[in-house]
Amino acid sequence: QNSGYSQHDGSRERNPPGSAWSGAYTAQRRSASKEGTNTITLKQPLLCVKMNVGPSSAGRALTIQSHVVSGYVGNKCAVFTLQLHGFDVDPVLSVQFSNHTGYGSWKGEVMTGDQLWSLVEGLETNGLLAGYTHLLTGYIGSASLLRTVGRLVRKLRTYNPDLVYVCDPVLGDNGKLYVPAELAGIYREDIVPLATLLTPNQFEAELLTGLTIGSEEEAVAACAALHAAGPPSVVITSLDLDDRDGGGGAPGGGGTSSSITLLGSTSAPQVNRGGHVFRIVVPRIPSYFTGTGDLCAALLLAWSAKMPGQLGTAAEMAVASLQGVLRRTAKAQAQAEAAGKTGIGCRELRLVQSVDDLLRPEVTAKVTWL
Repeated sequence: QNSGYSQHDGSRERNPPGSAWSGAYTAQRRSASKEGTNTITLKQPLLCVKMNVGPSSAGRALTIQSHVVSGYVGNKCAVFTLQLHGFDVDPVLSVQFSNHTGYGSWKGEVMTGDQLWSLVEGLETNGLLAGYTHLLTGYIGSASLLRTVGRLVRKLRTYNPDLVYVCDPVLGDNGKLYVPAELAGIYREDIVPLATLLTPNQFEAELLTGLTIGSEEEAVAACAALHAAGPPSVVITSLDLDDRDGGGGAPGGGGTSSSITLLGSTSAPQVNRGGHVFRIVVPRIPSYFTGTGDLCAALLLAWSAKMPGQLGTAAEMAVASLQGVLRRTAKAQAQAEAAGKTGIGCRELRLVQSVDDLLRPEVTAKVTWL
């Protein structure tokens, strides 16, 4: 109600402009019937809310990853999640596809390094690079674009030396590459040293370190190798380990054990903690979902920003949010299949339906410090 008026019985009553006022209006509708004239009273609240048009208290995030018209992967996961957590979010689309590639066929376009830098120049010309507090990157499909991301990180840190860079090094999963093989070397040499928080899955951690991960001890060693390359914090978001080692497997499926392990390590000081390595183990949901790694990285950024110096607790909240979304998605999939529907579309993440899980998750898997 920008005018400061409320509606009441067809009249207009003056209220202070911009006030956080709520009232009700009564609408009367009279209709003739055999019994006479009936009066129906309807009450509906009218809200006037003060808008805060200043910068978000959570921060301003630039997120560079894939976009799909239909479905929830990449930026379709990240932007919604970060905005719910209070971030101003500026998305850059590394690809724009009709749907994710799990469908088998898709149409769309892939961004080049030159196209990304053109956007950067436009932002800089208008004084818009200085406000970023966070950078999140996910799927980057070409060498030129990935090298330009490294160039962008360095430029952003000339404006904000404290920029938090959360890097999800999307290379592949379950032994299969999603991108050209040369990108692994570019990540190792140019991107990983710039990251504040690195979030590989098990296969990606092996590619980046050259180490084989078959146990918890080997996962800890891989984290140490990644720390030595630069990132103060590393979270291996999915480990497929023998159940005796605490479980494992990709959050969306694809592994063989009955549980999933997330293992984190940080060299940054932690609140009330002597250790720096932790794990979280959750039961495997028996299905395969696309976009879980993208959502996990965005959740780690959101919760760690709310809980500085508490990476283990932030990861605990991120895992709880992710598991809530997956449980809701699995339930919707089962209902769709019971109704005779089939296909990968039944397994699209039910993100919008999971707002409570994203903001107020139920923690069932506690962090264990090692």
